[in-house]
Parts: sequence; C-alpha cells; structure tokens
Amino acid sequence: MEEIDKSISFDGRDIRLKVGLFAPQAGGAVMISSGDTAVLVTATTSKGREGIDFLPLLVDYEERLYAGGKIPGGFLRREGRPPEKVTLTGRLIDRPLRPLFPGWLRDDIQIVATTLSMDEEVPPDVLAVTGGSVAVLLAQLPFYGPMAAVRVGLVGDDFIINPTYREVRNGDLDLVVAGSPQGVIMVEAGANQLPEQDIIEAIDFGYEAVCDLIEAQREMIAELGIELAQAEPPEVDPTLEDYVQEKSTEGIKLILSEYDLDKSQRDAKLDTIKESIAAEIAELPDEEPVKVAVDSNSAALGNVFKSVTKKMMRKQIIDDSVRVDGRKLDQVRPVSCRVGVLPKRVHGSSLFNRGLTQVMSAVTLGSPGDAQELADDLHPQDEKRYLHHYNFPPFSVGETKPMRSPGRREIGHGALAERALVPVIPASDDFPYVIRVVSEVLSSNGSTSMGSVCASTLALMDAGVPILKPVSGAAMGLIREGEEVRILTDIQGIEDFLGDMDFKVAGTDSGITALQMDMKITGLSLEVIADAIHQAKPARLHILEKMLSAIDAPREEMSPYAPRLLTFKIDPEMIGLVIGPGGKTIKGITEETGVKIDIDDDGTVTVSATDGEKAQQACNIIQGMTRKLNPGDVYAGRVTRIIPIGAFVEVLPGKEGMVHISQIADYRVGKVEDELAVGDEVIVKVREIDSKGRVNLTRLNIHPDEAAAARAAALNS
Repeated sequence: MEEIDKSISFDGRDIRLKVGLFAPQAGGAVMISSGDTAVLVTATTSKGREGIDFLPLLVDYEERLYAGGKIPGGFLRREGRPPEKVTLTGRLIDRPLRPLFPGWLRDDIQIVATTLSMDEEVPPDVLAVTGGSVAVLLAQLPFYGPMAAVRVGLVGDDFIINPTYREVRNGDLDLVVAGSPQGVIMVEAGANQLPEQDIIEAIDFGYEAVCDLIEAQREMIAELGIELAQAEPPEVDPTLEDYVQEKSTEGIKLILSEYDLDKSQRDAKLDTIKESIAAEIAELPDEEPVKVAVDSNSAALGNVFKSVTKKMMRKQIIDDSVRVDGRKLDQVRPVSCRVGVLPKRVHGSSLFNRGLTQVMSAVTLGSPGDAQELADDLHPQDEKRYLHHYNFPPFSVGETKPMRSPGRREIGHGALAERALVPVIPASDDFPYVIRVVSEVLSSNGSTSMGSVCASTLALMDAGVPILKPVSGAAMGLIREGEEVRILTDIQGIEDFLGDMDFKVAGTDSGITALQMDMKITGLSLEVIADAIHQAKPARLHILEKMLSAIDAPREEMSPYAPRLLTFKIDPEMIGLVIGPGGKTIKGITEETGVKIDIDDDGTVTVSATDGEKAQQACNIIQGMTRKLNPGDVYAGRVTRIIPIGAFVEVLPGKEGMVHISQIADYRVGKVEDELAVGDEVIVKVREIDSKGRVNLTRLNIHPDEAAAARAAALNS
C-alpha cells in the first residue's frame, strides 16, 4: 500500500494519520498521533463461524510501558494486568464502531489499538476511536462510516477540542463525542453541574470537529484509490418472516396491550406463542420452505419472532404513543426509596426501586491511606478518594451462570455512576474521608446504572457524607421509523433491547454531572439529542423529589462504626521522627492506641479510629513529639533515667532533656538519687538547646504560676 501522511489541525493541535508503513499483514492499519502520543490501530477479519446470530466484534486496547520510556517492574519485567482505564478505553472504542457495522454481518472482526508512545499532555483514547474507523475502512469491511471522535473541554467560558490532561482536570467538562456522516453516534461526559444548553452546545461544537476528521478520512481513502465495501444486506427469503407474522400478529398485539403484565409474565406469554408456531412448523411437510428454513438454521425462528415482536412494539409506540406497560412516552415508572436498610456496621445504605429495577448501595468511609493509588508510568492521575463499584449478579435477571470477576459492562457502569457523583463529593479539606460505594443490582429491568446513581446518593446521605447536592439519573430511549421519532423517558429492558438508543443523563437540580449515549442506528441529529436531554430533566427532578422524601439532607451523625478522623499538620522535617527507624515509632503509637495513622509528604497527619478518645491520644503523642522546644518553656515531665551527673526527663512524648545535678535544687546535691527517682513527676524549664540539639533543663527559677500552667497542660493532654 502507498505510504500516506495526513494532518488536520484544531486550535493549533494537530492530529496526524499515517498509513502504508505499519502492520502490512493486518486487514487495515493506521498510526494516529497527536503531540508525542501515538496509537497503532489495526482491523482484521476472518470468515464467520457457522450458526452464530450476532456480530463477533472484538475490540482490544493495549498499552505498552515503553510508550512512556519505562521498564515494567516485578519478576517477569512484562506488562501485567491492565488498569481499569484500559478496559474503559476498550469500551470507548467499541461503542461507536459496533452500530456502524451492518446487522447482517457475521464475520469475525478484531480491532486492536496499541499505544506505542504517550506524553503527559495528549490522552490516547479518542485517537484510538478515530483510528478504529480508519483501520476498518482500510480493511474494506462493510461499514456505515467513516466515524471519528473528539474530546471537548470547557476552560473558563471557552470550549476546546482535545484538551490536555491538565485542561480536563482544571475545567468543568470532559465530553467525548463520536459521530458518523449520519449524525452523533456516541456521547460520554462528566460535567460540573452544567446547564442542559451548555452540554448541547458542547456536543454541537464537538460534532463540527468530528465532521472535519470524517472528511480527512474520505480524502485519504480517495488518495489511496480504495473502494469502500458496500454495506448492502444479502437477499433474505421472506417466507419464514411472512409465516411468523401471519401466525403471531394478533397474539403479540394482544400481549402488548396487556399493560399490567410484568417482564416475566410478558416474556412467558410471548414464549408460548413462539412455541406454538414452532409446533405448527414441526407438523409441516419436510419440503415446505418454512420447514426447510427452520431445519437449516436452529436460530432462525427465534430471530424472526424477535424481529416481528420488535416491529410491532415499535409500531405501537409510533402510532399510538403508548408503551408496552401502558405509560406515556415521558412517564417515569413508580419510584420508591429507603435508607438505612443495613445494620450500622455498614456506614450508610439505601434501596432504590424504579419499576422492576432495584439497586442497593452501601457506603464505607475510610482514612486517606485507603485512597486508590492510580499513578503509573503512563497515566498522570495519582489517586482516587471516591470509588464506585457496580455488581450485576445473574439472579438480578432471573438467570443462572458462573460468577466471575467484574467484566467490561460492570466496570463501565461503575465508572459512569462514579463520574455522576464526583462533582458533588466534598473536598478533602472539608471531609478528609476516602469514600467507597458499592452498588448491588438486585433486580434489573432497564437503567441499573442510573438506579445506582440514585441509590448511591441516598446511601451517601445516610452515611453523613456532606455531598454538595443530591444527584438523580434517568435513561432515555428512542424509536425511529423513517422520519418519525419518539423519545422515551425511563426505558425498561424491552425498550432498550428493541429500541434505537440508550441515553443516560444524571445530574442535580442545577445541572448535568454525567452523560452516556449509545446508539443502535448509524447517527442522530443534534436536534433529537437536544430534545432527549431536555426531556430527561423533568424525569430527573421527579425522581429526585421521590429520593428526598426518604432523606432530604445528609445525616448530621455518622455511624458509630465509621472511623473518626483527626487531621493536623506537622513540620515535614519531623516526618522521619514520627515514623522512626524502620517504622518502629509509628508502629508503637498504633499498637498503644489502636488507631490508623496516615502522613502525607506535606506533613498532613490523619489519625482515624472508631474511638474518639484513642484518636485524640494518638494526636497528642504525635503533636508532642513534633512540637519544638524553646528556651524558657516550662513543662510537667517524668524522670526516665538517672546518671551520675543528672537526670533525664521526658517533657513531651518522645522528647527528653537532661537536668544537670547542679540544676536540680538551689542547694548542693550530693547524689541525684537523693532528690529524684525514675518515674517522678517534676516541673522543669528549658534552659538551653545546644548546637547539637541537646536539651538542657533546670528546676530552678520557675515561677509558681508557670508550674501551675504546666501541670494543667499535662493534665489536659
């Protein structure tokens, strides 16, 4: 293939495409780069397997440590288990690519994006998304592209394309927009309670840049003389579909009009119709075309029946504006909320129900040392003090299957809920706790991720976390037939499965904190997206009202089992003194008091314990150790040891000085033991601190008022 370089600039930031040099045996390969970040993306295909009824698309995202000029640690010196960020980036590439492949395609397709070079300015994820489109086009796969993605940031009042890591952290918006020639196909965003209109303008701003990248891909393909594969469906014999439609239309229509049926009842009745048709087909002569179609493909009947059901459900919504459960298009399912559903050993808990979807969230409060360390050789973010985890057990949908470690979906839903709540988590200066929320999906029938946002808001308030504002969320759906479009509020499982869009919107009453939009069609206009965002607002506020009826503000008192944190600062030069050789000193304090101690590099000390008195005891010890002694200070101390020329007195925890025999009394002392014994409490004054830092004490010339104040201070400590 001819080697071609192409570049496109946004606000002085170039995106460069290089093809024809790398991975010649891959179906298609492109090196896409910006700054010193470069990602190689390949697309390869092989003949489809027999008997599958889905698109076997596999998207892998890989990071190499040499990309940052680093050698992996550990015994093997190889890259190990990928961080969560890698999984989320793989999902980000997959989601806008998948709907652009024709529904009838069954070939195995693998997209591999590998970050080969990374700087600390340019994130590689959106480059990998655009690179995926280029690689697919070069592989000449059936594809409704080109497709591209950009990140939009908001710094001050200005939107910027593909902001740096720093600009994202310092701004109020982190928005990824992916689009095709037909419109926007994916949106992913975290925002600091931005108004709906600002989000809409940001999506529009991003899609303009997406169109420029799409045009650059078209020009490159034209320069290479590549003819794009036609995404035309193969001819399908309509005999089976006509037969199923004739046999099932009335029955399906009746079931769809029984609005009081729940999910399992509706599914059972639909299965009965399908089984009845299967029994009739089994009685047909072997030469009948319908029988031949079913016998030749065991999944054919199920696929056709699902297609007929989908068409009828969509027709009911388009023609009658009525959904399968009888709701209006903009109506939210019944909502109920409870808090404190678990014993107080769990620091905060809640149960959120919306229709048949039920999520329980539990909050755990920890000390700063419990923060998740994220810093690695490639990602500049250092740690995370708010963690949100999401679990989706098989019983939540009435199924049985092996329980494994969290998959891409669970990681993605947890990250979305986390993104929605981060803007309202109090700053560490105001609330120094590390917070972990776990959302357990107990029943799923649509939008468990937004259910997790609502349940977690309630649990945080139940735990006494002073969140800035409560957050709620709703999932919007869409049915599009030709020019007719219907937007659905609070979609349930069947509407997600048979619809065209899953658009999750979360936020407070002041604005949006998170978005995630996925499509099953090849693109959507900004006008429809704007309508969906606006229609989500009254739904969010309705759900929020129900939530606040359960708990309207964070509790003033935390669980008695939650740790109590005391925070103070010491001189950073004293950190080594507190830790001690090999950690001996700090271990001794924790063993004596039963607390947990965290010390930051800037000298911030956080003491955590469920017993407030123990925490205060540890604070007093550390503060005493790190307090600077000054000449003239008077202390009530304790004699620790005696030597011939004097006695050593501990004036503060871990700090002692010597009272010379000549400073013990205002008369001549023959032996130190005549006046003092180990364990005696004495009032002493700092006489001097010599050039070697040694503290010299005296018992002479101490005013009675100074002695009384020293005794009182010792008693209070």
